[in-house]
Parts: sequence; structure tokens; C-alpha cells
Amino acid sequence: MAPGAPKVLLSDIVSHSNKVPSSYIRPASDRPDLCNVVDSSLQSIPVIDMIGLGGSNHRQIISELGSACKTDGFFMIINHGIPKEVVEGMLRVGRIFFHLPESERMKMYSDDPTKANRLSTSFNVRTEKVSNWRDFLRLHCYPLDKFIHEWPCNPSDFRQVVGEYSKHARELALRLLEAISESLGLDKQHMVKAMGKQAQHMAINYYPPCPQPELTYGLPGHKDPNAITILLQDCVSGLQVMRDGKWVAVAPVENALIINIGDQMQALSNDRYKSVLHRVITNNKSERISVPTFYSPSPDAVIEPAKGLLDGDHPPVYRSFTYQEYFDAFWNQGLKSASCLDLFKNESNQSS
Repeated sequence: MAPGAPKVLLSDIVSHSNKVPSSYIRPASDRPDLCNVVDSSLQSIPVIDMIGLGGSNHRQIISELGSACKTDGFFMIINHGIPKEVVEGMLRVGRIFFHLPESERMKMYSDDPTKANRLSTSFNVRTEKVSNWRDFLRLHCYPLDKFIHEWPCNPSDFRQVVGEYSKHARELALRLLEAISESLGLDKQHMVKAMGKQAQHMAINYYPPCPQPELTYGLPGHKDPNAITILLQDCVSGLQVMRDGKWVAVAPVENALIINIGDQMQALSNDRYKSVLHRVITNNKSERISVPTFYSPSPDAVIEPAKGLLDGDHPPVYRSFTYQEYFDAFWNQGLKSASCLDLFKNESNQSS
């Protein structure tokens, strides 16, 4: 969709068609081979109980977090500290928003990726050739008082409910960053400080039922550009993670959140911890709501491997770069399996 093209949400297309429009159909070589996905009952991501972090079980949890970051890049956490009613409220107002009349939702629409708070569809409608089966509401959340007045006011408690969730998500992100720093043998404030003034935004993703899920993606395989992502999802499956060359379905677990390592954490850890490919597939029966919170460096933060992780056997894999420099490259590249981090490797690591 070029600038100035008609603004059409996926939900409007779904209501008028029982087939996937051609603009959403992936080439045959790039479709989700749904028959060759590892079932979540056979293999899944680690589950870490956060009770005792900072107390009686601190060392064990730090060890489990480090292992999950190193070997999986994705893990679930339970007893994470965000109250159940806050989590349920977040999913409730997100679902209500996407069930509002389209004329109401379109008040938030923009295809300008620089706009902090906006409703859009797919990923980047200005540049992509094949669309993704997703509508999303993107909201910047930190500092909260800078952005909350730009959020939707329908439903009437949207700002209050989402604001409360975003505050809890930030507190959790900071706890995780401290724990991840410790797991690397660094000062526990290292990762927090490395991200400068910090930034936080979320996407409320809406995936309507898809009449032909074998032809398209909710989101194709990609790695997250930020530092860490905290994913809240409803009870409908859709997330899949790459493990040992195979896609593994991640079944939702009640009251659990999913955490994944982003590209900035991979750079800061000098490749000790890896950002991992993941994707979202669709289904033909149920809508799906997911709410990823992306915790990021501030745009002017300088990203470089932690000096405490460097020695003669472990030279810096990446050159220094600002997060804004990285994010611009990520957005222009689009969702591709190749990591943008490859663009920022030191010359001696270009072939690795």
C-alpha cells in the first residue's frame, strides 16, 4: 500500500471474503508448512518460576535464566508479579478495541512508522510486497505521562487499564534486565544503564480467523530489534519458535508470560545470548490477541558489547552503534530471517 492509498484494515477484508486475498498469499516457497511443526507437548520452551528472585531462590533463578537465554532465547515465566486482574484487564480492553466499529478504530490509523501511537495493519504497508494477517495498535508507554493522552479513549477505561499494565510490565522488564546482567557475571545494573534513558512500547495484535491459514502468516519468521520482549497472549495458539532448525509450537500457559531475547541483548552480551527466530501462524476458527511489550534502549543509546565479557579469546563481535541507527535499518529491511545485527558486525566477524 503506497502512501495515500486507501486505508483498509484486515478485519474489514475478513468480513467480506471467505478466501485469502492475493495480496496476502505467500509464494509457495515461503508458506508455513503446518505439517512439519513440532508439537508443544513434545518439545517446548523452558518455564521459570520467579518466586524467590531477590530472596531464598535467587541463585537458582539466575542460573535458570542464564541457561534459557543462552540455549533457547525464549522462555516462560510464572509468578512474575503482575496481578492476574491487571493481565486480564489488558486482554479485555484490547479485544474490545478491535471489536469497535471500524470508524471508531480508524481514528487511530496511520501508516507512518515514525508516529508513536497508531493503528495499522500487516507490518509496514508502505514497503512490503505481501501483507501479513494482522492488525495492530502500537502504543509508546514510557515515559507514560508523555504518551498516554494520545491513546484511545474508547473503551472508556482503556487508558487506565493499559497504563496500569504498562507500569507493571516496565517493573518486570527492569527486574529481568538486572537478573540477566547477573547471569552474565556483570554488575546487575549493567543492562539497565547500557540502554540509556530507555524506551518502552507495546503492540496490541489482533489476528482474525483466516480462511486459508496455510497460505499466509500472522507474522513471518523474524527476530525482535529491541533488548527484551514480554509477551502476553490469550488462550489461542499461534506463536512458533525456531529450535534446532525446526519450528516449535508454543502453547499458551495460564498466568504465564513469554520472554524473549532481542537483538540488542545479543549485541550487549557479545553473542553469549542469542536473539531467536519466531513467527505467528493463523487459524481458521478463532481470533487471537497478543500483547508484546518491547523494552528498548533510548534512540541515542550507544550499543556495544559489555567490556566485562571481552578478552583475548572473546573480541567484540559488533562495532558500536546507536539504537536509532539499528532500528532504522531494521524497519527498512522489514521482517526477514536474516538478522539486522549482521550489518553491525566488526569486519573480522563478517563471514561468521
